[in-house]
Amino acid sequence: MRLDQTSDQWWKTAVIYCLDVETFLDTDGDGIGDLNGVTQQIEHIAQLGATCLWLMPFQPSPNRDDGYDIADCYGVDSRLGTLGDVVELIRAANDRGLRVIVDLVVNHTSDEHPWFQEARRDRESPRRNWYVWRDEPSDEPEGLSFPGTETSNWQYDEEAGQYYLHRFYHFQPDLNVLHEEVRDEIARIMGFWLALGVAGFRMDAVPALLETAGIPVGEGHDLRAWLRDLRNFVGRRRGDAMLLGEVNVDPQQLAQYFGDHGDMLHMEFAFLLNQHLWLALARGEAEPLEMLIRTLPALAPDNCWATFLRNHDELTLDKLTLGQREEVFAAFGPDPDMQLYGHGLRRRTASMIGGDGARLRLAWSLLFALPGTPIVFYGDEIGMGENLDIPDRYAVRSPMQWSAEPHGGFTTGAEPVRPLPEGAFAPAEVNVDDQRRDPASLLSFIRRLIAARRRRPELGWGQVTLIETDAPSLLAHRTDWEGSTVVTVHNLGDADVRATLELGEEVVAVDDVLEEHAVEMGDGGRVEVELEAYGYLWLHLRRDGDRRLS
Repeated sequence: MRLDQTSDQWWKTAVIYCLDVETFLDTDGDGIGDLNGVTQQIEHIAQLGATCLWLMPFQPSPNRDDGYDIADCYGVDSRLGTLGDVVELIRAANDRGLRVIVDLVVNHTSDEHPWFQEARRDRESPRRNWYVWRDEPSDEPEGLSFPGTETSNWQYDEEAGQYYLHRFYHFQPDLNVLHEEVRDEIARIMGFWLALGVAGFRMDAVPALLETAGIPVGEGHDLRAWLRDLRNFVGRRRGDAMLLGEVNVDPQQLAQYFGDHGDMLHMEFAFLLNQHLWLALARGEAEPLEMLIRTLPALAPDNCWATFLRNHDELTLDKLTLGQREEVFAAFGPDPDMQLYGHGLRRRTASMIGGDGARLRLAWSLLFALPGTPIVFYGDEIGMGENLDIPDRYAVRSPMQWSAEPHGGFTTGAEPVRPLPEGAFAPAEVNVDDQRRDPASLLSFIRRLIAARRRRPELGWGQVTLIETDAPSLLAHRTDWEGSTVVTVHNLGDADVRATLELGEEVVAVDDVLEEHAVEMGDGGRVEVELEAYGYLWLHLRRDGDRRLS
């Protein structure tokens, strides 16, 4: 199926699959995944039901931050393939109905990037002002992204004879986006990848990108207007292009990155929703999620949230209170080695929840039912675990486990790029081949969930309203769109629970979307539901005169 380039707002009903090329599949035996490996296994992603593939950075890099320290924004890391391989992957994905988005990392570069090398050598160089320099470090910006790893946002460079700004690691000098030439270059980078066929960008560190604290010439510049210009630019180059922003800020700041009229970012990662989801799972109570859903800002028609159970970084809990964070730590990462930066967990979903059981499947059902566009991190669809022997955030980025063969079928080489988990989450226990043949596997279950979600566009387009019940463990909400309604109910607790749902007198019947329960309507639009521990239910409401959907 070829993609319709004029499809409108496709991201609102998408299912996004995120992967790291170097840990997905190695086809040349060097132990490192490559672009040809992604193309070879594109059918796995398509059969899962995903509609969009998100590629983490694959550009040339010293690889000190898993590729997020880019040394050439227009190239491909020679270990991973060529530009031709990128084009072939995009073609293969498009032929299967998959759009491809890529990371846009332009808050900073690697300190080995030729731009920075030229800037540090000569104060008179045109590239000097592409970065932010001071004779003495500033107190701004406040806070550290990696406390315990970095001690300052300023790094002294012997060759330059000055300090440079870095909001992240010291080997990632910040670009000065207040400089017009830098902004023009960023547009050229985006135009380049759009011309090769990408459908949009996951924009790295958007709040840091737009922050002017610490930049001496920061006054009088409106970077929000620049972000709006970027959106207009990509829209002109490709009408269905989408910008997905990494935005982890306080609730009152979320709306400003969408824009006053929804005309900046199309999507934002729902970090707050994710953190409260894990708090709700830890407590076995719906209240943390209900509270957060009530406080989320209303979105313009073009906008939506990107939801996830786990992303590729640490599971950050930084917006929870200290007490709430400790609750999540105690439930899902009590060992200090499982924790990171004092506010995150470096574990995968399945291992945190205890493997493939009722609670894990509840979590997946909840993800696909919540407002927003769901993202699946590679390997989570089969319940892969982390390898805590791998340092830092890389613990959750071990190679994909395709089979029970040596190295999980990831490589025929002697050593994979990173070691795979052992024990209950080793490839012999958790792999694609075994689960592909098992209709009761987690992989088969997630395929069914995705298929059900794609049959019900209400979940992507609709307006969400919470449904009150007397059961603290039940999260019930309805999603209404163009006269059609889907109601989802999730029991976050470890005991069976009953509740009455008031759905409205006009409702005459309900259909079980997942085809797992028999549900009968009572009088006056009431439905009595009984869910086992960690049970879930998706209902499509039928009103008098509606045509029943198969």
